[in-house]
Amino acid sequence: MTACPALLVAAPSSGQGKTLVTAALARRHVRAGRRVRVFKCGPDFLDPMVHEIASGAPVHQLDLFMCGEDQCRALLHEAALETDLILVEGVMGLFDGTPSSADLARHFGLPVMAVMDGSSMAQTFGALVHGLATYRDDVTLAAVLANRVGSERHAELLERGLREGVQWLGAMRRDEGAGLPERHLGLVQAGEVPDIEARIDRAADLLPESALWLPEPVSFPAAPRCAAPPPSLAGRRIAVARDEAFGFIYPANLAFLESAGARLSFFSPLRDTALPECDALWLPGGYPELHLCALTANRTMIGAIREHFLAKRPILAECGGMLYACERLEDASGTSAPMLGLLPAQARMQPRLAALGMQEAELGGHAVRGHTFHYSMLETGLEPAALARTPDGRKGERIFRQGSLTASYMHFYFPSAPELIAALFG
Repeated sequence: MTACPALLVAAPSSGQGKTLVTAALARRHVRAGRRVRVFKCGPDFLDPMVHEIASGAPVHQLDLFMCGEDQCRALLHEAALETDLILVEGVMGLFDGTPSSADLARHFGLPVMAVMDGSSMAQTFGALVHGLATYRDDVTLAAVLANRVGSERHAELLERGLREGVQWLGAMRRDEGAGLPERHLGLVQAGEVPDIEARIDRAADLLPESALWLPEPVSFPAAPRCAAPPPSLAGRRIAVARDEAFGFIYPANLAFLESAGARLSFFSPLRDTALPECDALWLPGGYPELHLCALTANRTMIGAIREHFLAKRPILAECGGMLYACERLEDASGTSAPMLGLLPAQARMQPRLAALGMQEAELGGHAVRGHTFHYSMLETGLEPAALARTPDGRKGERIFRQGSLTASYMHFYFPSAPELIAALFG
């Protein structure tokens, strides 16, 4: 049994600032000489990029549906062995979704720290804290931090409204210089924000000293990891697209492939003129719609990927990677450009969210879990090889097979399907 101080950083809703506060906490504790590991509740690629910079360590997902309880428990146990503090950023509101951030807190005994936007409140702040604290008996709201506070007097009014039982960690002042820029899928990728280090440092400086409170250690027993894939990936060379256009990659997926014996190499469809030497290709999600001109202008890369496809070598294309594999892609302004042409389909961006949520599918006799999140629509006459479903049984994303290509809006969580992933890349 391993114990380590841990907090689940949650909020009553999205948009309260919990990502920035989590990153600021991580940075302040690192400055104090502590080893910090940050996790993200739910399927998110963008927030973990910020937390990795803030903490200096990889950031994994924790989700009871997608990852499973054993995988979550194993990740927490491994982190507790090597760190002084574990921070878990929640998703949406504390009780939103099934499973929710609160469910994760209950499963692993994580005390909750609430981040609440106090900018338009005074004593009512305390009523909302009281509601969060008493809504479920099996979740402990241990502390609260007020965010976007205008003055010391404002902070005093917020604190005055609190009842006993929830620790007041102080207030974080409003400061535009510490904000994180956003776009349609969430935060701008951390690597695209030139002053990201300065923004995190500024946010860390804004935290009151009282926010560095450490809760009592939480015990994290050992648990078995997900099963390793069969040895069919031993020595397989897998090329992974990774740049500003394709960056939605779970660290757990990379670790899974490497543990299976695969040799990974990374390339940029935006800038590189050739693929690395590879047996299989992975085109993950991202923002190809923001880079139409550069992608379509890189004819040598398009030729290299088409040659790989014609040689019947495996390709997995997820969400943005699937858009890149289409014949054409239209961005939000109506500009259309030719893409790889591997999938007989056209895609176009739209202003409204098209799909969001957890997914589960069966492909080749193997179940796989993951999630979907996209604003684009795909038009194709190709019949899907499989149809995903949501946890409550509704229809989910289509999964297409075209030659050696497997493509879907669904982002696969590789550890959930060892044999399938080995088959897709093997």
